[in-house]
Amino acid sequence: MTHPSTHGTPRAPALVPAVARAVAVMDLIARERQPMSMAHVAAALELPKSSVHGLCNTLLSFGYLRRAGDGALQIGPGVMSLAEAFVASTSVAGEFEALWRGAPAPDETLILSVLIGAEVVYVAVRNGSRPLGLAFTVGMRLPAHLAATGKAMLAFLPAARVHSLLPAGPLPLLTGHGPASVEALMDELAECREQGYSLDDEGIREGVVALAAPIFDATGQPVAGLGVCLNKAVLNDEQLQRQRLVVQQAARTLSQRLGARLPK
Repeated sequence: MTHPSTHGTPRAPALVPAVARAVAVMDLIARERQPMSMAHVAAALELPKSSVHGLCNTLLSFGYLRRAGDGALQIGPGVMSLAEAFVASTSVAGEFEALWRGAPAPDETLILSVLIGAEVVYVAVRNGSRPLGLAFTVGMRLPAHLAATGKAMLAFLPAARVHSLLPAGPLPLLTGHGPASVEALMDELAECREQGYSLDDEGIREGVVALAAPIFDATGQPVAGLGVCLNKAVLNDEQLQRQRLVVQQAARTLSQRLGARLPK
C-alpha cells in the first residue's frame, strides 16, 4: 500500500480547530474595522455562540481583543507586540532575494528600489540574461519622477507628499522623455493607481522601457517598487503584457510577505 506522505500529492498540515477558529475571529474583527458583538461574530463565522464566547473570552484575557464602551469586541493592544516583532524581522530587500534564490536568471532584469526624497535608490537587482547596455547596481540613484519604480511608489502616496518631494518648477529630464511638469506627473500617477502599475518609456535611457508595481507593508504604505527593464527595439505587446504580469505578481507576493492585506 502506498503511503500518502511519500507518494502523490502531499497532505495539507493538520490544523488545530480551536486555533483556526480563534484566528478566524481575529481576522474577521480586523477586517470589519469596527467593534462587533459576540452574536455578530458567531453569525458571520457560522459558529455556535458558546464556542465564540469561549474563544473571545480567551482572546480578551490575553489582550488580543478588548471591549469597546458598549461591550462589543475590537482588536486589542496585545497584537502590537506581534506586529512589531514581525516588522523587525522583515526586510523587503531580504524578501526580494529570498523570492528569487535558487531560481535561474530571468530573461529580463528585475530591480527593487526604495524612495529616498525625490530619488529612488536600488537596494537589490536580479540581472537578466538579455543585456540591455545599462548596468543596474545596488546603490544606484535615479529621479523618482522618471523611474518606473519611483512612479509606482509616488502613485500611492498622498498628493501633498508628492508635491513636497518635487521642485516647484519644471521637472528635470534625462532623455527628453517623461513628465516635464508636476501636473503631467500627477496625471501619470493617477493612471498608475487605476491600472496598478507604472511605465517608464525611455525616460531613464533611450531604447529602454520599464514596468513597475508598488510593494506595500503591513500598514498599507508603499515601501518599495519592483520593476523590469525591457529592450524597446525587440518589444511587442505580448511580451509587455507577460512581463507586466510577472512584475505585478511578484510585487503582490512581496507585499504579502511584508504583512500587507491586499484585495483578492
